[in-house]
Amino acid sequence: MLHSMDDVKQALNKDVCKVVFSNCKEETCKYRRVEILPTTVKGKSVFQISCYTEKQVFQENISKDKLCSTVEQYFPAMFQQMHVLADGYDYSFRMTKKDKLLKNVSKYIVATSKKRTQDHNRKKNYLLVEGGVIPPLVDMGVFTKEGKVVASMYDKYKQINRFIELVDDLLSDETKQLLHIIDFGCGKSYLTFILYYYLVEIKHKQVQITGLDLKEDVIKKCNATAAKYGYEGIHFELGDINGYHTDVPVDMVVSLHACDTATDYALYNAVTWNAKYIMSVPCCQHEVNGQIQSDDLTPIMEHGILKERFAALSTDAIRGSMLTYRGYRTQVMEFVDLAHSPKNLLIRAVKSNVSKEKRKKALAETERMCRMLNIEPSIYKLLR
Repeated sequence: MLHSMDDVKQALNKDVCKVVFSNCKEETCKYRRVEILPTTVKGKSVFQISCYTEKQVFQENISKDKLCSTVEQYFPAMFQQMHVLADGYDYSFRMTKKDKLLKNVSKYIVATSKKRTQDHNRKKNYLLVEGGVIPPLVDMGVFTKEGKVVASMYDKYKQINRFIELVDDLLSDETKQLLHIIDFGCGKSYLTFILYYYLVEIKHKQVQITGLDLKEDVIKKCNATAAKYGYEGIHFELGDINGYHTDVPVDMVVSLHACDTATDYALYNAVTWNAKYIMSVPCCQHEVNGQIQSDDLTPIMEHGILKERFAALSTDAIRGSMLTYRGYRTQVMEFVDLAHSPKNLLIRAVKSNVSKEKRKKALAETERMCRMLNIEPSIYKLLR
């Protein structure tokens, strides 16, 4: 059934929780993928646009009243397909080669967070407690200048504490007083600064953190912010994860939302350096999605959104298995609630005495999976 752009506007006027553009027009599209997600910045509800290239992601925030006009810049001018997730439905729009707009609507179930009372909030034993002034949280708009959680930022506060809890659990038996940490694809580095604050100010450890990113303006701003906070043990460098070298013994590698195969190179570097700890939140996994072929999985392969999610899960499963093969005790766990972020999986690994039999089994299972899906992901080629 044919439709008009008015149908797109009607979908965008609902309670939108995600917009995804795919199937780019090669002659006009400079991005591989574009996503729009609702978020909160300093107490204000906005939409964040993330534009992904091969190695970078460019982000900007727009007000709600600019959503429709912004979408028109990408669909159908740059992309032939678009999904709008809103009010529990997935509105799928596709522009044919003959410039005819097709529409499909299906149920989309999103988990909703339970309402929390102030009494309930106060009972939480968070590692980053209210009452103390934590500069990065103030700059993020999570804390007021008096150290109180901004009501509209409670979910963000909860997510940040979850990350710190995972790090704290990871380092619970660590006896080294000086830790060298590298953060690949650090971006604006809010979590990097919070990690430094927690380890230095609360755990009283000596920490040297290096943040790496491809954006020169971001690196310059992060170094200025570190100087403003007085964080002498943290600095930022301009560079590519692939091919990055360091003479410093690395204890932990952090990689939060490094795009596509950049995550694989972050994991590869960690293994090569024999880093004891790995914390990685993958992002924008396109490689396997472009390779995967399986007649046995046709019900998944013929639906773009199902294929994309299956490919992302398969990628992370193989990453975890290959880390096991290289001697890491590996977990793939939920990082934040899916209602708050679609990129909600965390790969957490610790260098351990993994038995030869278990390592051999992990490699064999990975290779069997790769044969079944007709894929050869970068992490397999890098770590085998």
